[in-house]
Amino acid sequence: MSTEEEKSIWSLTYIKILFEEKLVRRYLDPGTLKLASVSQPGKGFVLHFQTSDYERYHWITASGGRSVSLTNTEKEKADIVEAFNALMLCIERNQAELLKIMEEKQKAAERQTEEFIRHLQSEISELKKRTTELEQLMHTDEHLHLLQIYPSLCGSLPGSNWSDVGVEFYLNVEMLKRALPQLQKSLNEEMERVPDIKLKRIRQHAVDVTLDPETGNPALILSDDGKQVSHGDLRQKLPANVKRFDFSPCIMGKQGFSSGRFYYEVQVRGKTKWDIGVAWESVKRKGEITYSTENGFWLLCLRNGSEYKACNSPPVPLSLTKAPQKVGVFVNYEEGLVSFYNVDTKSLIYSFTGQTFGEKIFPFFSPSFNNGGKNSAPLIITPVQ
Repeated sequence: MSTEEEKSIWSLTYIKILFEEKLVRRYLDPGTLKLASVSQPGKGFVLHFQTSDYERYHWITASGGRSVSLTNTEKEKADIVEAFNALMLCIERNQAELLKIMEEKQKAAERQTEEFIRHLQSEISELKKRTTELEQLMHTDEHLHLLQIYPSLCGSLPGSNWSDVGVEFYLNVEMLKRALPQLQKSLNEEMERVPDIKLKRIRQHAVDVTLDPETGNPALILSDDGKQVSHGDLRQKLPANVKRFDFSPCIMGKQGFSSGRFYYEVQVRGKTKWDIGVAWESVKRKGEITYSTENGFWLLCLRNGSEYKACNSPPVPLSLTKAPQKVGVFVNYEEGLVSFYNVDTKSLIYSFTGQTFGEKIFPFFSPSFNNGGKNSAPLIITPVQ
């Protein structure tokens, strides 16, 4: 294999390294990642990562350098864009190199073929000449002369050992065919890891959520630790206050947030109907409630055991491949982001983006009605592992 081919094959491995370093390793342990670098022999990329209050990122190429200083949120987006841009550039460069190698080999083969053609034409001319001489000898009476020149006419032509003739047009295509699917498999595996790694990073913003009994509908039953809630059919005699939901089976968390990021998880196993998310402190609490973002609710809802929807305006029906047993809720107040995750599959269910909260928001829960025991399982706020 030529040096150019080895370089092209090596570059396939380099693409995977580049992809892992930029898109995946960025999320492995953001709190301890200090420095990582990747280089391609002769030219390529050098990556530097530095973790601090404001992370700084450098990307240097052989053609010149540039450095970008971004906030953490902007940098996460820039990292992904840069990773795929660099990946595409690397693939395009290797494609060009491989095509160049194939063109050079094709030209070499064409030159060799032309040489063979010239050699064959020369041999054909020689054979025609011998044929003419043999035809002339057939009509001669000089038998001695015939015996003298016959061996030379019937012998092999100089350099006509065709067993050594071949067109050298070798490119290790089979190796490329094996390497490319392996690369694709590796990239797919790394892409599958991204949601897992992202959820791990989001979990760093976990908060301790406790249910606020002063907000709960009188028919709701709370556990002593304030972590579980279910519907009990019968209304309890509780003090009336402006904070309490008097008609809908809802309850809010004690802790409110007006800035920053927070995350919590809720077990929903065994339920056929529930509502989970966040809501304004000032939402309507008396009488029938209509869920919508305009009314201050950012919720994920389940109906009839399998019908999921995001309570946007209008509601967004969701098709989930696997029913979540535990739901994670993540909020970035400044970005106006509310995201819901299937904790078991570590996959994103839905995100409200570009929202403006404008006031303090609280975790929101509704175990919904008992429905004759069919929906009696509690919602459980679980510790984030």
